[in-house]
Amino acid sequence: MASAFASWLRSPAAREYFFSTHFWGPVANWGLPLAALADLSRDEEVISGSMTSALTAYSMVFMRFAWRVQPRNYLLLACHATNATAQSVQGMRFINYWYMGGKEAKDKQKLLIAEPVNGEVAKAVEAARK
Repeated sequence: MASAFASWLRSPAAREYFFSTHFWGPVANWGLPLAALADLSRDEEVISGSMTSALTAYSMVFMRFAWRVQPRNYLLLACHATNATAQSVQGMRFINYWYMGGKEAKDKQKLLIAEPVNGEVAKAVEAARK
């Protein structure tokens, strides 16, 4: 299999593929899913619900396009499948945070963390006054 791939790489068909938009379009498009994957660790408060929905729909449309175009563009399909998955996860995080009580739980957790710190500060201030 490796020798067949190596011989294909040396063929004119490979050069034609690597110098076409069938290859460079998806390569350039990989910025979207890579950014979406990087955003999975960011705070839920900064997620835009409308942009997430638009990017999910966009990727689903272009997944179908990549499958229907002849010859099939598997690189573009993989790019948009990755983006649709990452955007769907972002959408679930958005809905959980704003509509399913995630914001309140996060605020409560912040208060529970801040409460002991405030108690320690009050003790330190009282000790300093004495």
